[in-house]
Amino acid sequence: MARKETMLAVVCHGIGDYRLEEVAIPEIGPDEVLVRVLATGVCASDVKAAHGAGRIWGSEEFPRYIEPPVIPGHEFVGQVVALGERAASELHLAPGDLAIAEQIVPCWQCRYCRRGQYWMCERHDIFGFRQRAQGSWAEYMKFPAGSIVHQVPTTVAAHHAALIEPLSCAIHAVERANIQLGDVVVIAGMGPIGLCMLQVARLRSPGLLIALDVRPFRLEAASELGADLVLNPAEADAVAEVRRLTEGYGCDVYIEATGSPKGVSQGLQMIRKLGTFVEFSVHAGPAAVDWSIIGDQKELDVLGAHLGPYCYPKAIRLLEKGTIAAERIITHRLPLSQFREALSLAEEGDSSLKVILEP
Repeated sequence: MARKETMLAVVCHGIGDYRLEEVAIPEIGPDEVLVRVLATGVCASDVKAAHGAGRIWGSEEFPRYIEPPVIPGHEFVGQVVALGERAASELHLAPGDLAIAEQIVPCWQCRYCRRGQYWMCERHDIFGFRQRAQGSWAEYMKFPAGSIVHQVPTTVAAHHAALIEPLSCAIHAVERANIQLGDVVVIAGMGPIGLCMLQVARLRSPGLLIALDVRPFRLEAASELGADLVLNPAEADAVAEVRRLTEGYGCDVYIEATGSPKGVSQGLQMIRKLGTFVEFSVHAGPAAVDWSIIGDQKELDVLGAHLGPYCYPKAIRLLEKGTIAAERIITHRLPLSQFREALSLAEEGDSSLKVILEP
């Protein structure tokens, strides 16, 4: 029987211009892997990109980042269909195995890659945003040469495995926060990654773990997944409450995962002197803050967190053991043809957490 040559895929052609099309199945070279996509997530960055906040390639307003035409999708798991000769020997994979590639395809030539800091690769080819790294909103996808590939145990359900990428990001952010025993930790933003951060932070045995969000639906999930206290800044003075609970000092650690400038300024007011502030969010635009709070007033450690370097094996183990409540986070599973509904659900967020497409 002749091998199938085409597949269905969502293709981004520009701001708001996303189309379900029939395209050629990728061809692979000696160092590459072809997988059949089993499940792929919709990220907040996908929503922002669809609205034009993702810096479409060629825009004069923002630095170039998204390079259409490109297939979106960087949260995924696939079943191996074919491997190049060198990929088969080096990756120890076989057709039928479940596999995932880290969300960035490093160049392995720049200063950062040579130092092992591959997640800050200067070229920065992220799946679903650049033509060299076509994404997972498709029936098949290719792991290009240079991809960092991990095998996924078959005991992990495919739709759960689509959480490996966001969970890896959450682990990295929590590791950057360097939470100590007994710390008062505030995580702002209870989207899927925030809820993963919450569960990972709980493993660090904080003294008090506080979740912030303006959506009651998400705060309810946070309560179920390990928060000692949930606060809605739209309904109460969250800064005053955190200070009240800490003898007026403020929290030891604040992790910002809201994607809102208000989440940044709120954290600077809420955190104690000499505290640790971790900025994770992808913001649609600049967030202006009073930098004197960071320096002159509080001497804060302000850290960024980007992607999930060296965290994929940890994420896979946590999902395999059931330490992370994947089923509570995944609220919707839709076919690829309903990608527009998936984007709408992810954007609305009042009744959705993680939305999964199943090509």
